Amino acid sequence: MRRLAVLPVLALSASLVLAGCGDDGEETPDASSTSSAAAVGSGELPSVSGAYGEKPTISFEGDAPKALQKEILDEGDGPEVQSGDLLVADYLGQVWGGEVFDNSYDRGQVAAFPIGVGQVVSGWDETLVGVKAGSRVLMSLPPDKGYGANGNEQAGIKGTDTLVFVVDVVGSYGKSSGAQADAAQKDAPPAGITVSGAPGAAPKVTVAKTYKAPAKAATTVLAEGTGPAVASGQVIGQYVAVDAKGSALGSTWESTPQAIPVAVEGQPGPFDALVGVPAGSRVLLQVPPTAANQSTGQQASPGVVAVVDVVAQAQTAKDSAK
Repeated sequence: MRRLAVLPVLALSASLVLAGCGDDGEETPDASSTSSAAAVGSGELPSVSGAYGEKPTISFEGDAPKALQKEILDEGDGPEVQSGDLLVADYLGQVWGGEVFDNSYDRGQVAAFPIGVGQVVSGWDETLVGVKAGSRVLMSLPPDKGYGANGNEQAGIKGTDTLVFVVDVVGSYGKSSGAQADAAQKDAPPAGITVSGAPGAAPKVTVAKTYKAPAKAATTVLAEGTGPAVASGQVIGQYVAVDAKGSALGSTWESTPQAIPVAVEGQPGPFDALVGVPAGSRVLLQVPPTAANQSTGQQASPGVVAVVDVVAQAQTAKDSAK
């Protein structure tokens, strides 16, 4: 999928610490074969204090296990995570017997990333597919299931370090996630724009030759859902985007839903217009033309038309447990 320079979607909300695979040259195993604790090894794991949604504390005793291990500390009752889903989770990562190198709890913003498809360290792919939403998972990753022999210098991880993670699985969203199928039809598209397809399925966006992009950003709610109103933070969404001349720019429907920043301080963007829109809605966004900017490398744009299905607001584990 082509990324949209004018629509700053966060494909991976996790920090650099999670965004990558080990450098051991191994392919990511079939995650479906390792969904149980027995399938990923046995042995002593560290103890964890704190409830689901709370920042955990990990206590270590003894040497690190040599094999990948996992334990479900608290099993949820939500749907199982499927390979290829966009996983939404809170997490804390710590070197065995060492320092915490990353956690989402202090940031107050969940991580969201494709799971089971090689977009994160292989230990995550192997342990989190098949886990139910609402679960707290403890995992121990030997180097070959984390960052391999090269480690991760930026995170202070050596090539010999075993990594321990506590992950609170908030939920996951598959390729077919979209707006509510029964979302109430509301406003028609502006003149020169045609949107076909029912809410909840990939739309087709057509721009007439007579269409002129507006001078200011404009928002049209095509179909209104019944979910909670979008607030600042992140939303899980799908979109199709074309430029003002009708040329395709990208579509999340070809891969997975995305975590989209909305009204985040210091990150202004066209998706800020989604604030107040009920989750489950289908929205059309018009982005005005932009001039080229040599200092940032931004190319000139004739304007953008995007149809966004607002799937859900991304909640932290703590908020989802309320």
